[in-house]
Amino acid sequence: MESRVLRPVLAIYSSIFLLFLYGPMIVLAILSFQSVDGGPQFPIREWSTYWYQHLLGLTETSRVSQLPVGDSLIRSIVLAFMTTVVSTVLGVMSAEAFRIKFKGSGPAFYLIILGMMVPGVLVGLGMALLSNTIGIGRAWWGTSFVLHVVYTYPFAFLVMLAIFNRFDRTVEEAALSLGVSPAQTFRRVTFPIIFPGVLSAMLFSFTLSYDEFSRTLFTAGRDLTLPLSIYGTFSVEIYPNIFAFGVLTTLFSFTLLVVYGLLMKRFTSKAARFKGQEDG
Repeated sequence: MESRVLRPVLAIYSSIFLLFLYGPMIVLAILSFQSVDGGPQFPIREWSTYWYQHLLGLTETSRVSQLPVGDSLIRSIVLAFMTTVVSTVLGVMSAEAFRIKFKGSGPAFYLIILGMMVPGVLVGLGMALLSNTIGIGRAWWGTSFVLHVVYTYPFAFLVMLAIFNRFDRTVEEAALSLGVSPAQTFRRVTFPIIFPGVLSAMLFSFTLSYDEFSRTLFTAGRDLTLPLSIYGTFSVEIYPNIFAFGVLTTLFSFTLLVVYGLLMKRFTSKAARFKGQEDG
């Protein structure tokens, strides 16, 4: 009796949750297909792909300014890539170190995750004041990069820590007992096993850095990243080309997820074949 009542309630709750989760994306996609005379409003007077053409520079110039998707987009991608590499490497190394109990591991753990707990505006303001005090210029590849690593590194660390907690040490011990060096053991044995976790840490780091706003606001300097450029462009009035850009950005994020899923599927299939050969 309880299950008959509980299932519809859970179904309704899940439906409402999904609606609130994906509703803004659906509205954003609808608003992006307005005509040149349309604004951010319902109902849609005329459906058109004008704002996608405007975003890509395929239409004539108008009073609506072009989105800064040139240099600022490249800066955001480069910054996210740099952050991904450093945060993932640090996350793997730190999680590897925490596999063994050492003195001060508790304070070290909380110092690492502190970067994801402190408000981004306060950290950005503190970095800006520190840069001005010691005479270091603020730049997206310098001060912003440091704060992005401080923010994303704890996420990569926690992902890898969870992976290593389920890791079977006997595999490494077997390789070491055969005379394989620790470096070769990590490269040939440990890393292939933890590779799914490395992919997850990279995905976390890239997505968090790509759209980070608060930690970049006070530290980017003159050359702005994409979130800052969009904020500056539409701080007064919003035009539908921002909705078109939001749709394209969402598709880019889904593409990353598809690539991640394909890599994971390929890895798991290889692992299954290897396990079948080993059992045989």
